[in-house]
Amino acid sequence: MATVHQIRRAQRADGPAAVLAIGTANPETTMLQGDYADYYFRVTKSEHHADLKDKLKRICKKSGIEKRYLHLDEELLAAHPDFSDRTLATLDARIEIASAAVPALAASAAAKAIAEWGHPASDITHLVFSTYSGGKAPSADLRLASLLGLRPTVSRTILSLNGCSGGGRALQLAKELAENNRGARDRLDTILGQGIFGDGASAAIVGADPVVVGTVERPLFEMVFATQTTIPKTEGDISMQLMKGGLDFHLSTRVPKLLKNNIERCLIDTFELLGVDATWNELFWAIHPGGRVILDNVEELLALDDGKLAASRRVLSEFGNMSGATVIFVLDELRRRMARGEEAAEWGVMMAFGPGITIETMVLHATCNLQEN
Repeated sequence: MATVHQIRRAQRADGPAAVLAIGTANPETTMLQGDYADYYFRVTKSEHHADLKDKLKRICKKSGIEKRYLHLDEELLAAHPDFSDRTLATLDARIEIASAAVPALAASAAAKAIAEWGHPASDITHLVFSTYSGGKAPSADLRLASLLGLRPTVSRTILSLNGCSGGGRALQLAKELAENNRGARDRLDTILGQGIFGDGASAAIVGADPVVVGTVERPLFEMVFATQTTIPKTEGDISMQLMKGGLDFHLSTRVPKLLKNNIERCLIDTFELLGVDATWNELFWAIHPGGRVILDNVEELLALDDGKLAASRRVLSEFGNMSGATVIFVLDELRRRMARGEEAAEWGVMMAFGPGITIETMVLHATCNLQEN
């Protein structure tokens, strides 16, 4: 009879978890950022608030966003005129819409990741699903598993209300699952929609010990080390709550400064735990683009060279802030930049920020860079 230690050791992977494939998706409706203020005040019948409209126009102009993708378009709003009044009890209708739209968009992103991965969906052993657009059980993760044709024994985990840190938290959980379950292959999904944010879904296949039989798995980013830090006394600075009129989202004006005051400490602590003396400009960066000011602050704080945050800035410009899904869009953009030779760093950092305020940090090793070069 094997010992408990031998049984546990046999269940664990030999190598580090890695991102094996990435897929992204957005709704069909596109909104230019310069048109958003006119659209918003028209559909909410608030044209008489001229001062507020002008303020929103100024915010949009300074946002660093060129366009966004929206699920809640004018056709859907026309069918639900009560959605424009947040004092009305519309939560039931909103949940019904999200229950159909969330898994459908997630499945679109997932299909792309699975196609790149090159293995059948039935080989997926775990599904990690992060969202705050939903309110039913069974939830969107079960519907997604059905749409993708995952095996009935797939182990599903749903993460809710993680906000913009949702992608980072889901990746960290996928890392732990892959490294502690030999042969595990995790599907990771995030789908988030919020008023002034863009809507999008992202997916990643995560696994350890790449399979070399049949279709060869090509790791993109090895997930070397991950930490989570909560900034004390910031519970009220990023918050979400389901109300009768939908999800109420609050973001304080202190957030950029709070992140600026704490990000470098998180990075220093992370690399000290690894026993590595890191030089920031020798790394690549996958920073959640919560807003232009946040990216500007990170660039200034760490004295990063021009172009080090190019992947985050392009995703912000083309898609807006899609909350937790966004950081995986950034990883997707990074691997394209690496393939073109625009980013040569082999080691890097992914960071995402959410309610708490929570900072998710992960040290990555870009094997896709080595493959291309």
